[in-house]
Amino acid sequence: MRTRQGTSYPAFNNITGRKRSHRSDAGAQLTNCRKMLKLSARSPVAERFDFFDKLPNDIVTSILVKVGYQAASPADFLAVSATCKRLNRLGLDSFVLTKASPETFAVKAKKWSESAHRFLKRCSDAGNVDASYTLGMIQFYCFQKWSNGASLMARAALGYHAPSLYSLAVIQFNGSGGGKKEKDLRTGVSLCARAAYLGHIDALRELGHCLQDGYGVPRNIPKGRRILVQANGRELDVVLSRNPSAVKSGDWLKWNPLNLDNRPETATVLSFPLLSDFGWNVPPVEPHPANRFLAEWFADRNPGIPMTRMCSHGGCGRPETRMHEFRRCSVCGVVSYCSRACQALDWKFRHRTECRPRAGVVNVIAGGGDQVDLDRGNR
Repeated sequence: MRTRQGTSYPAFNNITGRKRSHRSDAGAQLTNCRKMLKLSARSPVAERFDFFDKLPNDIVTSILVKVGYQAASPADFLAVSATCKRLNRLGLDSFVLTKASPETFAVKAKKWSESAHRFLKRCSDAGNVDASYTLGMIQFYCFQKWSNGASLMARAALGYHAPSLYSLAVIQFNGSGGGKKEKDLRTGVSLCARAAYLGHIDALRELGHCLQDGYGVPRNIPKGRRILVQANGRELDVVLSRNPSAVKSGDWLKWNPLNLDNRPETATVLSFPLLSDFGWNVPPVEPHPANRFLAEWFADRNPGIPMTRMCSHGGCGRPETRMHEFRRCSVCGVVSYCSRACQALDWKFRHRTECRPRAGVVNVIAGGGDQVDLDRGNR
């Protein structure tokens, strides 16, 4: 079987003489297997045969499914599918595209093109819920095709995709893509509850704040605080499962004062333990590729073009679809957020060191220290 040459193969490193490979483990195994089959095919007995052609399509497809599932970037999957015509044809099979990971089609905003759109749409049409969510977010926020974007996210939500359910909840809370009168708080709470049931941490945190504030649901402060504690516990579990050494044992159970000398008045701001509404100091969870795309897309926009505000949480990337859609911090009035969950995360990782209160700070004696009032919402 004839294969492509040139860019289909990785380049050599001029220093070590070894090949530079960015493929996943499954992709490297498939390439090595194919090389072994070609070497065995050069024997006098089988000099006219290529054993790779004798492999059933089911085996090759199962390998490609594993490649797409473990891919860390689009290059991992495309480098394997571009090796030969057969892999290229089977790589576009609907079964393979359905199992592809979100990183397989995590295209950079600077590299967005019609071909990237076609590939993402093909994955979405194959039934990949992550592809439908990613394409829906791009259509809704980047190209302002609100009906198409919401339909794609709704298709993913029907497949029990938690990020899609939460994004639709944010749209309902803010009335995104429409007027202020189109807000539907009860629908937003219902969508948040479904996403929280599926394990979405931001949706669980949003639901807890809605119960505490009575926003779209009857107010129930004790139940809201219990839900917020559950959200903090799930966040800690995710961080420890990915990097057990990221959090020292017991740090989430005690108060740690942080002196901020850059403030006008030397104050003591506390990091937040497990029982706090805002969690504790742990490395942030990696955002979804769709949110990374939005952040890159609007970060590269022309500064001379006027635009509505962005969500101040760096891992969100959502912009306003109309003026004054997002809620501002009730203390400083400088930052704005699309949801209470984004507000809580940004306060924990960044804003607590920058917020300049316009009114007096409420001091609460707790454990011998002063606690800053954390009611930042303007909902």
